[in-house]
Amino acid sequence: MYLQGLNIDPDCVEAHQALRDISLKRKASGGKNLGMMERMKLRNTKDDKQSMLNAERLLAFDPGNKSNMLALCESAHKAGFYDTVLWIGDHLLKANDDSKSPEKKYYMALKDIYSDIKQWRLAVEACQRAMRADPQDMDLQSELKNLSASATMFDSGYAAGGDFRTTMANKEFQENLLQQDRDVVSQDALVRAITEAEAEFKKDPNDLARLSRLVEALLRTEDMEQENRAIELLEACYHKSNLFSHRQRVGRIKMKQMARMERSLRAEIEKNPKDERLRRDWEQFRNERLEFELREYTSALEHYPTDLQLKYEVAERLFALGKFDEAIPLYQQARADPKLKIDGSIGLGRAFLEAGFVDEAAETLQGVIDEYQLKGDDRALLMYYWQGRAYEMKPNVELALKRYSQVAQWEFTYQDVQQRIKKLRSSAPPR
Repeated sequence: MYLQGLNIDPDCVEAHQALRDISLKRKASGGKNLGMMERMKLRNTKDDKQSMLNAERLLAFDPGNKSNMLALCESAHKAGFYDTVLWIGDHLLKANDDSKSPEKKYYMALKDIYSDIKQWRLAVEACQRAMRADPQDMDLQSELKNLSASATMFDSGYAAGGDFRTTMANKEFQENLLQQDRDVVSQDALVRAITEAEAEFKKDPNDLARLSRLVEALLRTEDMEQENRAIELLEACYHKSNLFSHRQRVGRIKMKQMARMERSLRAEIEKNPKDERLRRDWEQFRNERLEFELREYTSALEHYPTDLQLKYEVAERLFALGKFDEAIPLYQQARADPKLKIDGSIGLGRAFLEAGFVDEAAETLQGVIDEYQLKGDDRALLMYYWQGRAYEMKPNVELALKRYSQVAQWEFTYQDVQQRIKKLRSSAPPR
């Protein structure tokens, strides 16, 4: 889960450290390393961020491995995740210091990385340690002098309020890498909005309008760290006021975060369609997300029992989890809302079919087909396709083919409609 989160927010040092803390405890309790085959799958890729995450997964199973620390550091450096570079670089430096025979290569690698991101003081420390590991290297002595001079010049600029990002060579390129094509002006505006809303909120923390403005400002960033701040504020207010609307909003934020994580996993599967481990991870996470959403919507429905939209949302999650009998009555109730009548009827027809009530499914879907005016859009495709499935199960080959044929004429590549038409036509008796 931490790795999934880091895929979305790869420079979140708190998450990196939390994962490391867990991995150290796991190792101390006898946790084993990954098998050779699993480790082979996590070799470097052309995607620097993925290479970093792969190295971090390896490190999580073997937290003392300096090679994995260095791989993580190098990939984070290439990807532009400089906070992560500083975090793991410090761990690698200490790990090498504490080993029985500190290896020069790790100090040299850190020296080069720190020099590249203009962290001169850290580069000096790494160079000094490399010299202690190999006192005969005369070139290092000369390099140490140059690094020390750079550190001295840099300190004045740093003390004036800059940071290592603002003094890096080729600033425009590095900023693009760090921001990952985000609109810097918009980001500044978001930060200002948060600062202003926070200042107003501090004047009166009990003012719900001020709290709402601050939460909105935090959520507009679509940054997990800021979203988590919003969650903390809402939870504190909920415990103080017992207003369920705050608790409900926390759930919505978490659902949004999980949706982003799932999209990220699906994107990884699209890049690596043959990776069964990724697919299993996605399926497991998808079920966890559905279970979480079901709990959230069920809790909300207990507080707002007449809300038909909530009933529809609960029915959708029950259907996705295979609980068709439980979904049916909620779909039936949700259809009373004119805005939900079409979608609720389609869901009801599908739930009837999956629950084994084939006639009821066919009749429900026929009712919504007769009422629905648009032809060939997503809803029409759904209702025609699933009524075809119902007729196929009855079996009524003629009507099933009629529905599938209409779907194919609207969208030839829709689901498995081509295969179903060919199968039914090949099995039909000649006229």
